[in-house]
Amino acid sequence: MKGRVQETVEQDTIKQETVGQDTIKQKTVGLDTAKQNTTVWKDNVKDKADTLPGYEDCLGTLKRRLEQADAIVIGGGSGLSAAAGLTYIGRRFEAHFKEFIERYGMRDMYSAGFYPFPTQEEKWAYWSRHIYYNRYDMPAAKLYRELYEMVKNKNHFVLTTNVDHQFWLAGFQDERIFATQGDYGLFQCRQGCHKKLYDNEAQVRAMVREQKDCKIPSHMVPRCPVCGGDMEVHLRCDGNFMEDEAWHRAAVRYETFLRNNREKDLVFLELGVGMNTPGIIKYPFWRMTKQWERAFYISVNLEQAWAPDEIMDRSLVLKADIADVLEHLAEAGAGRNDGTVFRERSSQT
Repeated sequence: MKGRVQETVEQDTIKQETVGQDTIKQKTVGLDTAKQNTTVWKDNVKDKADTLPGYEDCLGTLKRRLEQADAIVIGGGSGLSAAAGLTYIGRRFEAHFKEFIERYGMRDMYSAGFYPFPTQEEKWAYWSRHIYYNRYDMPAAKLYRELYEMVKNKNHFVLTTNVDHQFWLAGFQDERIFATQGDYGLFQCRQGCHKKLYDNEAQVRAMVREQKDCKIPSHMVPRCPVCGGDMEVHLRCDGNFMEDEAWHRAAVRYETFLRNNREKDLVFLELGVGMNTPGIIKYPFWRMTKQWERAFYISVNLEQAWAPDEIMDRSLVLKADIADVLEHLAEAGAGRNDGTVFRERSSQT
């Protein structure tokens, strides 16, 4: 099996995490075994023309499942945006944050988000640039556009922990998206003194334009219009995260979608979801797949792709680059049910 490496992923415990909001909190994973010993395959082939049959078979199964599904729930994690090019480390980070790296010793955008800046002027110099390059200077990525084209004519819903607005930019309808963790494009009161969010594009662009020496002018520091205190990016980082009316409406729409489709051929398509916040997407997807007889679970992730033994007979686990997978499916016309298929592995292989 040249070019393919078999790996075993072991997870000693499965712990359900509370999400922090009643509407999507899961009391239990509902899985019988704690130890995972799931075999997955990793595609190491650089030349797509030389893709191995096993990998092609998995793509064929994925395509067929999407075409035959009555409903699809997309679970989008950080790995999805990373595969789309929104990387938080390496050249992209170094090109946009050179002076911040030199002054503060920053290594990547994720850890930089927790940096204890001594002043608000320094904090917002960094954060305005972080928001700008990940929210306003980034058009809809090709990967997200391909994903939308695959499901736009299907009954679908998006549950995502991503805060970069890519699903909206790609064309997904607002009423079909529940972004549980916030949005880079919004500000809220740091203390959560009132339940209102504020669009920040004009302020962010101005701060990026006016900043010098890793600082913004003091008069540009965002202040709460109600209490006069500090403002914060609308990201779930503490108990003051603002779940406004729009957030709760999205949560209700998601619950309604699940309730209306639980007895149908429902596919949980998990893309780029790791173990940072598994209680939001991964564990609930596992639980519902186990409990709902016609549900099917698909996980595509370059690093962390697995499923419990209890649902492996109704799961497809693909350890591969999400961008490559979606490109293959787009080329094969996934979602159109036009007769074009990859060869599917027989049940004996």
